Amino acid sequence: MECMNQLMNKKAAIVTGASSGIGCAVSQKLCALGYEVFGFGRDFGKTAWHETDSMHAIVCDVLDTDKLCVHVRQIAAQHPVHILVNNAGVGYYGLHEELNPDKIKRLVRTNLEAPMILTQQLLRHLKKNAGYVINISSVTAAQSNPHGCAYGATKAGLASFSRSLFDEARKYGVKAVTISPDMTQTNLYRNADFREGDEPASYLLPADVADAVEWILGQRDGIIVTDITLKPQLHRIKRKSI
Repeated sequence: MECMNQLMNKKAAIVTGASSGIGCAVSQKLCALGYEVFGFGRDFGKTAWHETDSMHAIVCDVLDTDKLCVHVRQIAAQHPVHILVNNAGVGYYGLHEELNPDKIKRLVRTNLEAPMILTQQLLRHLKKNAGYVINISSVTAAQSNPHGCAYGATKAGLASFSRSLFDEARKYGVKAVTISPDMTQTNLYRNADFREGDEPASYLLPADVADAVEWILGQRDGIIVTDITLKPQLHRIKRKSI
């Protein structure tokens, strides 16, 4: 019974897009920091995810709103949720006229709608626990994005949401943070005709973003860094061979 009570009282973190890349690295970091981690992803079968007593894989597409909400309500009912990491994202690149309505809807729903819904579902719990909403945006949020107009717009929307959320909820102790990585070695670019450069200094690693999350959580009570931009030293991309 005592062991069960300790598990129930352990601080919990929810991470979307946790099956690979940044989400997986952040989940592992939070587990190492002592959190009970619930990672959402569509498929954990081909990833570096390691299920443990403190890391729980939840197979769920963030676009399945009803199922998503049921899962997070169950978690919040059984565990004190202190951290929400809105990481799940999709990218489609190219001329805007060459996209189609389905791709545009997937961009908006995955990159912007799902984070807003999850935050709404958990905000009362995060207020109670003086918790964190960490939104993984992109450097594209603050710049012009030809060949990625829709993607950049969704990330700009997420960054705007994050800023407003902080001002709305800060008096309750909620910390809303935007992390904006540049080119990162993940599978986000699987639908693009380019990838990260060959030089290690031309891209970030998922672990770099996870380290930023750890740094955010390590700040003293009463101070919050609301925006972090991570860039590699070199600006390089490489065209994929056709």
